[in-house]
Amino acid sequence: MTNANPYLRIGIDVGGTNTDAVLMSGDRVLESSKQPTTEDVSSGIVAAIEAVLSKHPQSRSDVRAVMVGTTHFVNAIVQASSLCPVGTLRIGLPMGSAIPPMVDWPDDLRATVDGGRYLVEGGAYYTGDSYIELDEPAVKAAAQTMQSDKRTAVAISCVFAPIRPDIEHRAAELIRHYLPHAKITMSHEMGGLGLIERENSAILNACLSELADKVVKGMEAAIAHCGLNASLYISHNDGTLMDVELVRRHPIFACAAGPTNSIRGAAFLTGMDEAIVVDVGGTTTDIGMLTKGLARETSTAIELGGVKTNFAMPDVLSVALGGGTIVQRGEDGALSLDTRSVGFRLQEAALVFGGETLTSTDLAVAQQWMQVGDASLVTGLNEESQRDFSKQVQRRIADAVDQVKLSATDVPVVAVGGGAPLVRDGLPGATEVFRPEFGGVANAIGAAIAQVGGRVQRLFDYEALGGRDAAIALATEEAKDQALKAGAIPETISVVEIEEFPMPYMETAAVDLRVRVVGDLNLAADR
Repeated sequence: MTNANPYLRIGIDVGGTNTDAVLMSGDRVLESSKQPTTEDVSSGIVAAIEAVLSKHPQSRSDVRAVMVGTTHFVNAIVQASSLCPVGTLRIGLPMGSAIPPMVDWPDDLRATVDGGRYLVEGGAYYTGDSYIELDEPAVKAAAQTMQSDKRTAVAISCVFAPIRPDIEHRAAELIRHYLPHAKITMSHEMGGLGLIERENSAILNACLSELADKVVKGMEAAIAHCGLNASLYISHNDGTLMDVELVRRHPIFACAAGPTNSIRGAAFLTGMDEAIVVDVGGTTTDIGMLTKGLARETSTAIELGGVKTNFAMPDVLSVALGGGTIVQRGEDGALSLDTRSVGFRLQEAALVFGGETLTSTDLAVAQQWMQVGDASLVTGLNEESQRDFSKQVQRRIADAVDQVKLSATDVPVVAVGGGAPLVRDGLPGATEVFRPEFGGVANAIGAAIAQVGGRVQRLFDYEALGGRDAAIALATEEAKDQALKAGAIPETISVVEIEEFPMPYMETAAVDLRVRVVGDLNLAADR
């Protein structure tokens, strides 16, 4: 995997423990840094940027772009914090009422996000024919209630909206008359035919709208504070880049970029197209499959904070193991891995840094796997206990790798992340363990080398369009147009995915067609 951009750019990954940054030019990593993540996050970003520029001060004016992968949005959903109430309008009556919106959400998340749920008449069959016209007076009444409740975020869903998006557009137009400044998410923008998962995704997106504005402003302020005249991009779940306006509209698409960036960074550093990537962070270890140089996406519904969604996400298994994982010491001296982590407090809590908490980093230093902190502070650890700890770590990682593999055949494993030394040679299920140079900041490298892309997913009538090839060509052109608008260099755009799902029980030859393209970001025009 190569990157044709010769211009300077900074890739950043904001994790729960560390904020990693790299300064890159083309395929070269000029500088890297790992800084503790701060509670306000922006301070950690500033520290990471300053760290990579400190040895290249003359490069500051030449940085064209800053690419950031962030955990802001997924953390907000999981913790049910920093979310705004959402007025939810479902168009579907007299059908579509058996399962109300948000009915199976976790109680705390629903209590935080539920800003009123409204069901109105309207909708279409899968053929696109309306089974009843939109009840516009009912939409206006719902909008008036939202107005009196001072709602700033609205989610609109409709039965078979991807086939008839005009129904949602009309409802949004009516609502904007009463709430001109509200952020409105329409479910057809989330993709997928299933009403519940599509609606859930729209609601989650809407509840992140205020946080998205805050995050983007904070990142832009951090870049300005560092004196950079550079454009800001944020990593998409699929590993491509989003400009800030797209992030403000669709923050839900930037909630799971960390694992994808790590997998792409691993591919870049090793030149491998097929492998299992084990990313050992400070709190968790994320294991994913590298397939054809890209992160394998899940084929099933993804849950975020206990809510089923329908958008494309990397197929990643997370286990509670990282550099900050707490290690319990029994009365007999035996060591056991806890599921808790000291997180971003590692450099003040771990023994090797003068703290009082025994962590997996302390054990790694004691066994000379890592060289951080003061090794003399952990020389008294029992050697037999250390060996037992090593077995526990390898067993936990090997079990996770086994779950991710598609067959019993051994596969190469690439270990990246700050805790990569925890993955030892001879790992069961691995043909070989690779720990590449700069692997500790593979996630930031993945952000820096990311491309821009386009994705089309909807029903196509192959017969009406003149056959399969014509339909795929049409979808491909639409996806390429999206990539060009996102800033792709035309000659670098390529198709990386075509998926077809024939739709049974339909009178026409309808196929749920998904086409995805990617291309290098045109930084020459980014000023």
